[in-house]
Amino acid sequence: MQQVGYLIGYGDWDSIAVILYVYGYNYLRSQCAYDVAPGGSLASVYHLTRIQYGIDNPEEVCIKVFAQKDNPRIPSVFWVWRSADFQERESYDMVGISYDNHPRLKRILMPESWIGWPLRKDYITPISMKYKMLIE
Repeated sequence: MQQVGYLIGYGDWDSIAVILYVYGYNYLRSQCAYDVAPGGSLASVYHLTRIQYGIDNPEEVCIKVFAQKDNPRIPSVFWVWRSADFQERESYDMVGISYDNHPRLKRILMPESWIGWPLRKDYITPISMKYKMLIE
């Protein structure tokens, strides 16, 4: 399997996503997000595969799109790859990246009333949770 990686800026991602789809990257294998560094930026990572009939080793590409932590916004690719629906929602829920033009962007794992983004490096666990874990 041949894999190539690229770093993409916020403003270019939606156009590049369409170009990749037209070129044949028709399968979004996975999408995730992570906190690059405390006080730094957040990254949304997309693993795309070009699936073709009769090809045993499909081409793959890994795209990283970065957003500043103070205003983490990235264009949604839901309209290109429908499988991005739950994956972008999970990234929003855990890391706090807002995916522009996503039709149902809301928390998917945490309660709607939850404060903060649990997978950010600067996340502080609520005191009540710390005490509950000590008691159990």
